[in-house]
Amino acid sequence: MLVRTDPFRELDRLTQQVLGTVARPAGMPMDAWRENDTFVIELDLPGVDPGSVDLDVERNVLTIRAERGPRASDAHERVVSERPRGVFSRQVILGDTLDTEHVTAEYRAGVLRLTIPVAERARPRKIAVSSDTHDQHAINA
Repeated sequence: MLVRTDPFRELDRLTQQVLGTVARPAGMPMDAWRENDTFVIELDLPGVDPGSVDLDVERNVLTIRAERGPRASDAHERVVSERPRGVFSRQVILGDTLDTEHVTAEYRAGVLRLTIPVAERARPRKIAVSSDTHDQHAINA
């Protein structure tokens, strides 16, 4: 097989692997949304051993670390190697309205799903209003 060499091709490939591109971000692509009283984050981690996933919350910063280990066949000559390997890390800043004490995580089919409940103090509530007539009625807050 004859391959034309380009000295900048390997540098471009390495830059795209580390920094990503608009079409394919590096590391852990993420989606996040709110469902009623919970906040949901999903991260793509295909080929990652669930035992290597580490979640840490300090103050309002959630840090996700995961590792995709080397292939068993890395001793062989590779023809194409586009899937990054090693340790991946991502930090997500959580708002004050989220309950970081009750974060749950599940890993299924290469997707890490984090569910974070909205803090009780941030949920809408009713406040009773008193008056001179001793009648009380509730006002939505």
